[in-house]
Amino acid sequence: MTLKLSGIALAVAFAFATAAQAQTTQTPAKRDAAEKPRTEQRADTSERKMKDQEEERIEQAYKAEKEKCDAMKANAKDVCTAEAKGKQKVAKAELDAKYAKDKTKAEQKVKEAKAEATYDVAKEKCDDQKGEAKDACMKQARVERDRAKGKAEKTADAQKEQRAATGASRSEKPAKQ
Repeated sequence: MTLKLSGIALAVAFAFATAAQAQTTQTPAKRDAAEKPRTEQRADTSERKMKDQEEERIEQAYKAEKEKCDAMKANAKDVCTAEAKGKQKVAKAELDAKYAKDKTKAEQKVKEAKAEATYDVAKEKCDDQKGEAKDACMKQARVERDRAKGKAEKTADAQKEQRAATGASRSEKPAKQ
């Protein structure tokens, strides 16, 4: 009787041990699939850290530029501040473009940020003038901004069309048999 009971207990223990082992052991395919996201996650994490460091550097550069502007007076201070903000916006746009998936759109945003920064500085410089000269200066600044934005948009559209045509021509080629 004790021999039967011991045999049954041993069989139950063996069954539980086998089930537990099967749950913890992975096949090579499952192991590779489980490790791949970790590798990609590490790459994403390090890339994110690098981007964060670059953003911090941009902020520090902006603060340093702005401190230089604090010593200035009147409109010169406004011009200096506009230049510092413009540099910051352009640097952020370039950083975003560096890590963007759609490079064409990102490059367009960089060009638009440059156009806006130039416009903001030009507006501040126009404040030194009076009357019709100021109006003409402002109009010229707007024209240059709009021209730069239009050129950026046309360039982006042309690049998209070129990529679409290249992609279409690749798909039209007959497959080798």
